[in-house]
Amino acid sequence: MLGILFGILAAASFGFNNASARRGVLSGSAIQGLVISMPIGTAMFALLAWVFGQWGEIGRISVVEIGFLAAAGFMHFVWGRYCNIRSLAAVGSNLAGPVQQFQLLLSLTLAITLLGETLTPFKILGIVLVVSAPAYILRSRARAKAREKANAGVGAAVTPASEAGKPVFVPRMAEGYTFALLSAVGFGTSPILVKAGLGTHGLSLVGGFMSCVAATIVVLLVLLVPSQWAETRAINRESAKWFGFSGIGVSLSHLFRYLALGLAPVTIVQPLQSMSLLFRMIFGFFINRDHEAFERYVITGILLSFGGALALSLSDDAVLQYLSLPDWLAAITAWRWP
Repeated sequence: MLGILFGILAAASFGFNNASARRGVLSGSAIQGLVISMPIGTAMFALLAWVFGQWGEIGRISVVEIGFLAAAGFMHFVWGRYCNIRSLAAVGSNLAGPVQQFQLLLSLTLAITLLGETLTPFKILGIVLVVSAPAYILRSRARAKAREKANAGVGAAVTPASEAGKPVFVPRMAEGYTFALLSAVGFGTSPILVKAGLGTHGLSLVGGFMSCVAATIVVLLVLLVPSQWAETRAINRESAKWFGFSGIGVSLSHLFRYLALGLAPVTIVQPLQSMSLLFRMIFGFFINRDHEAFERYVITGILLSFGGALALSLSDDAVLQYLSLPDWLAAITAWRWP
């Protein structure tokens, strides 16, 4: 139960992180976001590991487990976060979110093949919903664009937003969805690496610190490139503020996520992370209302993806315990693979 609570808190923190990072990239860049957020996470894990006395048990972590934690740090804090910020800059949080749910499919596949976890009918239903959500958004968006051209002609039509003097958000779909999928690779593989790195010792805070240190070293190496260092130094105060908020949010998210993975299976924790879809939409409405897509089909796609996440996280035993199902349906629900 505590693992589930930490998973939900991780999702809420990640939703706030996405909304803040989206605001930061309006005038900043992905590398600036990485540079500001990394020290926050490293310091937070180090402090909490000291507060909870985990430093004294660091000898329990093997060299191989340190390697897994370092790899998780790169895939999540560097690869995943950089691609996530790039996708937010291109299409915004609401449009990127459903595509990033492909990380669930990758995580579940790796968990089944490498960690011996099982596939169930509810997880299959969840996979179908998760895959259908971005397809639905893309198809609905294409139809909406076709209707706009039919009503206003192929020329430039004046939108209500432009008439009101508000900025008009024009997503760059190809770029945004490419980086959303790449971020899903990072976010999808990292839970497996974290789980392997934590092993049986459960030293989540020390493990998180090691992942952050490995990621920070990679970022420092990137800053040795003169152009990247110059871009980082050019950050303005507004972007620095929102990237700072994003750094706090993502650090809390990773903290709760590492704690959750130390207590619960990947097939439970990773689907709960998908609740960030709802949280990012809520936070985005208050922080980035003029810079996000809130069309009805976008919200429907988000809800489809969230429904898939819920199906992925349902306990089949709990359903059979509290619901009286016909024998044939109970037999289907009890199916496992492998």
